[in-house]
Amino acid sequence: MSALESPEIATVSGWVRGTREEGLAVFRGIPFAAAPVGPNRFAEPRPAARWDGVRDAVAFGPSVPQEMAEPIGASAGGADDEWLTVNVWTAEADSRALRPVMVWIYGGAYKFGSSADPSYDGRLLAGEGGVVLVTLNYRVGMEGFAAIEGAPANRGLLDQVAALEWVRENIAAFGGDPEQVTVFGESAGAGSVAALLAMSTARGLFRRAIVQSLPGTYFSSELAADIGRQLAAELGLRATVEDLARLEPGKLATAGAGLTPRMREYARQWGAVAYTGTPFSPVVDGEVLPRSPWRALADGAARDVHLIVGHNRDEYRLFLASAGQFGQITDEQANEMLRMMGPGSDPESAYRTAYPDASAELLYERVQSDWLFRMPSLRLAEAQVAGGGSAHVYELTYSAPTNGGLLGACHALDVPLVFGVLGGLGTRLFGSDPSPEFRALSGWWRRAWTAFATTGDPGWPGYDSTTRTTCVIDVEPTTTAYPEEISRELWQQHVFDTLPLGD
Repeated sequence: MSALESPEIATVSGWVRGTREEGLAVFRGIPFAAAPVGPNRFAEPRPAARWDGVRDAVAFGPSVPQEMAEPIGASAGGADDEWLTVNVWTAEADSRALRPVMVWIYGGAYKFGSSADPSYDGRLLAGEGGVVLVTLNYRVGMEGFAAIEGAPANRGLLDQVAALEWVRENIAAFGGDPEQVTVFGESAGAGSVAALLAMSTARGLFRRAIVQSLPGTYFSSELAADIGRQLAAELGLRATVEDLARLEPGKLATAGAGLTPRMREYARQWGAVAYTGTPFSPVVDGEVLPRSPWRALADGAARDVHLIVGHNRDEYRLFLASAGQFGQITDEQANEMLRMMGPGSDPESAYRTAYPDASAELLYERVQSDWLFRMPSLRLAEAQVAGGGSAHVYELTYSAPTNGGLLGACHALDVPLVFGVLGGLGTRLFGSDPSPEFRALSGWWRRAWTAFATTGDPGWPGYDSTTRTTCVIDVEPTTTAYPEEISRELWQQHVFDTLPLGD
């Protein structure tokens, strides 16, 4: 690495110049693929063009156009359509020993997200954990996940594969070991990681994987096509490359925003997906994603990959709060959700018998937490073990201190704990001033994650079908049997797989 005031590194596309920050060399906004516009629109990612001279890599690349009114984070590097970029945090120590690499994939319901989000600042993971930290942008929403005639499915996943290929080809120059790559993500990022585990094109690009709150939504081609037609219809167009390429990306992003509030109108054909608030998910198309992650892992597709998978105890409370529904859920609403999402032929009776003292609101929250995140996560670990691999399971039970603890261990609470920085959602969950308790638990989490990236061992035993050993993450993390046993038994006969198109 260059000893200049601003560090310089040669990548396969050209030299880049970063910044020095808190003992780290930081590079932002490095293209890993060509801008996916013009002839590259809705296509597989194409190689980035080479450049002459030294390119400044001091600002995040622009966010992919999405439904949010304002882009996430600051972005001032490169052209406005140069969305497909990576960022790298690496120690400046001059050493011949290459360090483990951790590659973060953001969440956001497959329709939001940006590596420029301040929540994903990699300085503590890289600075304290002895790893090289990489974050990346990938296409979301219509650009990345809508089923469009004439375009490959799962373009967002293909972007992630291209970014991992960039890591394999370039990370040694940044001090990282391309043979010691851990890919990790939360929510839609976790769903992406699980998909990568099932994709032949991603095989060999990473050695370890961390799946934080896996959403159990993977669409069949038929379901994705029907949703894609409705998305295009919002704009008065067909779901074809010919029609949609005429719209500039910012306007195309509004299609999802228009459909989302009305998704429940399509409950008959889309099933529980109509209640999720997002019309986007990976598509099990038989090519890019050949099988659902549960099937693929049970068949041994990732037996050579070390895996951590876990969830938060109160996943759905974040969404209750965002919708202003605390204290508003009726028995009728709870019954509707139990019928729509619960397992078996009579999920209302099953849940009410299993949780006899639960309020309507708790049942409403619990069945959605189970269907959308908790049970898909647990089943992924079970599939990995059944396929001959190893898995470590956790549940976060530490409660967010803001709002009087009302949010509990809600969805996304793990993200600020993993990165150790506050901002955005982290400030909402923990306040603006990190408490000693936050610092201590966050430090434990970073040590566990970076130890796993280094050795494959996060510090607690692996999961098996007999002991079901689970790390319960609270102020004092402990190891015990899987703590959500009631829900596990309720869902024992349910098969998580590709979601079909209904009548």
